[in-house]
Amino acid sequence: MKRKYFGFLVLLSIVPLLMAHEFWLQPNKFIYKVGEDINMRLLVGENFEGENWTGNNKSIKSFQLHLNDAMDDLSYQITDSVGDSLRFSIHEEGTFMITYNSTNKYIELKPEDFLNYLKEDGLQNAIDYRKENGELDSIGREFYQRSVKTLFQVGKATTGLYKKETDLPLDIIPLTNPYTVKKLDKPEGFTVRILFQKQPLAKAVIKVWHRQNNETKKVELTSDEKGEINFPVSPTGIWMVSTVKMVRLPKDSTAQWQSYWGSLTFGYTK
Repeated sequence: MKRKYFGFLVLLSIVPLLMAHEFWLQPNKFIYKVGEDINMRLLVGENFEGENWTGNNKSIKSFQLHLNDAMDDLSYQITDSVGDSLRFSIHEEGTFMITYNSTNKYIELKPEDFLNYLKEDGLQNAIDYRKENGELDSIGREFYQRSVKTLFQVGKATTGLYKKETDLPLDIIPLTNPYTVKKLDKPEGFTVRILFQKQPLAKAVIKVWHRQNNETKKVELTSDEKGEINFPVSPTGIWMVSTVKMVRLPKDSTAQWQSYWGSLTFGYTK
C-alpha cells in the first residue's frame, strides 16, 4: 500500500481563558476519493467553530493514523517548527481513524472561574467535593490533557475500524459505522460508548454537536451504566461528541485535579 505524508500539524497550547473551549480533529472534508489529499487540522473554539492552534512535538503523548491492517505513528513528523495542518493521502478504501493524546499541561483558575467551568461541563463530582471540603473559595489547580479522535471515509467500501478501542484515556467509540448511515428524511438512532481507562464512563454529561449550513445545534445527554448514549444522526454536515472526566489528585503537591477532555468527530462533507 502506498501512502504519503507531508506538512506540519498544529498542536494545542491552551491558556486559562480558553480552558472551557472544545478541542477536536477536523479534516477539510470527511469523504474522500482514493489517493486524494487529506488536510487534517486540530481546532479549538466555541459552538463547533474552530481556529488552529500552534505548538510542537512536546505536546504529543501519542499521535496515530489507524489503518485497516496497521497503525502509523505520526508524532515523528512533528518538529519544533509551527505549521497549520497535516497533509497526507491514503491509497486504499475504508473507514479510517486518527487519534491524538496530548501530554499533561498545568492550569490555575480563580475560584469563581473554576466553578463556572465545572458547571459548564457538568463536573458535579468536583463541585460537590470542593463544597464538602471547604474549597469553594480556593484556586482551582489542575493538570489536563486531550484525547481526540476523528473518523473519515476513503472510497465506497466501509470497514470495521470505527469500533476499535484505542489507548486514549478517554475513548469515544461509535457502535455503528457513521458512514453506513443513509436516511436523510428520518434520522437514525446512533449509539456511542464512552470508556475511561478502558471502563464504561457512566453518569457523565456528554455533548453532541451538529454543524450544518453555518449553524450549530447542541444537545446534552447523560451516559447510562454502560457508558452509552443514543441520539438521532442524519448523514449531513459534521458531528462531534465530547465530554470531560475530572479526577481528584489527593497526593499531588502541584495540582488538586486531573482532567481528561475527549472528542470524536465524523461528517458527511465531500
